Amino acid sequence: MSSAAAQRDLLMPRPADAVGRGLALAIVAHVLLIVALAFGVNWRSRSDTGLEAELWAAVPVAAAPRAVEPTPAPQPRPPEPTPRAEPKPAPAPQVDAQIAIEKAKREEARREQERREEAERRKKAEKAEAEREDAERRKKEEAQKKAEAAKAREAEAAAAAQREANLKRVQGLAGASGDANATGSALKSAGPSSSYAGRVSAKIKPNIVFPDSIDGNPLATVEVRVAPDGTITGRKLVRSSGVPAWDEAVLRAIDKTEILPRDEGRAPPPVMSIGFRPRD
Repeated sequence: MSSAAAQRDLLMPRPADAVGRGLALAIVAHVLLIVALAFGVNWRSRSDTGLEAELWAAVPVAAAPRAVEPTPAPQPRPPEPTPRAEPKPAPAPQVDAQIAIEKAKREEARREQERREEAERRKKAEKAEAEREDAERRKKEEAQKKAEAAKAREAEAAAAAQREANLKRVQGLAGASGDANATGSALKSAGPSSSYAGRVSAKIKPNIVFPDSIDGNPLATVEVRVAPDGTITGRKLVRSSGVPAWDEAVLRAIDKTEILPRDEGRAPPPVMSIGFRPRD
């Protein structure tokens, strides 16, 4: 009896407390299924074994379908790089020996022509330089000849004048009245008396106005031209004293004098050179 009862108990549905435990197991199975769906996708060829649970319940409960991992889509293969075509070497130019020879001949002819042209230009330049130097030489020679001719004409003119003067002097000596020691060239001696120069200076000096002081006693020589009646017709400074103020004072005094005295009843010399010093 006891064994039969035990077998019957095993075949009988589980009591009601077993439903809660089965429900808990179902919830756990569903949670695990969600986790497996979220993180279980991978690209490996094999798949993980699904979780199976056998539930016993008083009321039969159908099990959920087994989670099947989706088959991963095949990845597209990257396109293989197209092999780069190596550049073909350019064919070597076919050099024609005859063309090369003709080209070399033309080049040599061109260089020869350039050498001839350069030699011709150099020859022309040298010729032009020689002509220029020759022209300058001829120009200098002509200038030198002209200078020598002019000098010769001047010397000839001076010699002619000297000959004429000598001739006049010789002709004048025929009627000269001077003694043996006379050195003049006039027929008769003529000139102011020994005292006339002092009388002229005494006439002009009172008219000199020069208040400045001078170092030393410089001499100013003036050429005075006089009419036969003694009227001063001109004066010219022939030798400066070196003090322009003294020279001007002497010239002003001569202009102020106007008339010079006669020389012992004779007309004064037409031209006289008179010297004036500030301390005389």
